[in-house]
Amino acid sequence: MTIAPDDARRDARLYQVMRDFVSSMDDTLPGKFEITKEGIVHDMMAPAGPHELTTLRVRKRLEKVMPEELVAHTGTPDVEDAPEGIMRHPDVMVIAEVDMEVEGSFAPRTLIAAVEVVSRSNPDNDWVSKMRDYPLLGIPLYVIFDPRTGSGAVLSDIHPTPNGPRYATRKDFLYGEDITIGEWTISTDNLPRYA
Repeated sequence: MTIAPDDARRDARLYQVMRDFVSSMDDTLPGKFEITKEGIVHDMMAPAGPHELTTLRVRKRLEKVMPEELVAHTGTPDVEDAPEGIMRHPDVMVIAEVDMEVEGSFAPRTLIAAVEVVSRSNPDNDWVSKMRDYPLLGIPLYVIFDPRTGSGAVLSDIHPTPNGPRYATRKDFLYGEDITIGEWTISTDNLPRYA
């Protein structure tokens, strides 16, 4: 199926309007904004202590086992693919330091992995929407940590499906187990849970 040029222009205009809105709201409203095929996702809750502590511990554990030229980045900017109409902000991005030397958003295909800690207020964003968006963006590994359940999953092996690219391999884990993310194995011991 091909997209008519008018549809593509309309989609590009709509994406730009959403992008401009998100840019104008970033410092005005609390929470985090992302753009998906369905529209703007606004996680209004500030991340809770267990979310932030999980992000910190995962980042530190990854950086201990990865080569020095790779980083487990937790800051800005976003990962954006304007032609697809998607802008996401992973909690941790595994990326080569050299690929961070850009103005604006990171190109999603430069990411080695996207790591998300499930939000207490919007778990479907991580378990459903990002599971669809990250393979569409070409991010080869997606790792989910869920402090609600003390479990998670490592997703890999993007393959085509009738509904678009999806991850073919899913390895579920429980907190306390060692997990492998790409070439690196880290512990999931002592990761906090939501109360």
